[in-house]
Amino acid sequence: QVQVAEYGGGSVQSGGSLRLSCVVSGSTRPTYCMGWFRQGPGKERERVAQIDSDGSIMYADSVKGRATISQNNEKNTLYLEMDSLEPRDSAMYYCAADYDRGGIDFTCTESTYPYWGQGTQVTVSS
Repeated sequence: QVQVAEYGGGSVQSGGSLRLSCVVSGSTRPTYCMGWFRQGPGKERERVAQIDSDGSIMYADSVKGRATISQNNEKNTLYLEMDSLEPRDSAMYYCAADYDRGGIDFTCTESTYPYWGQGTQVTVSS
């Protein structure tokens, strides 16, 4: 059974930095895509950053230039480093993962990810 677990959340002051980790377990296969999402109070969940099967990376405009997503060689651990944090970055951060579907190319989006972690809270104080 595939499990996703996030680590590294906490409280940080405005202007500070953080590093989140996500570990996917329960399968020996490398992931096809992995992403970080976040949901703040009263807001919809948004995709923060994602690594696709070909290694391409996307960032939300709201974090571009402040965030770095990376992955280990086995593609079962995902990281998110963010600096210049602002109170608007406060949210529950979620990690999501998906695996190859029999060699079929597909686009990974929020609605397609089948595996999600429970989230880790990030609070940025001014």
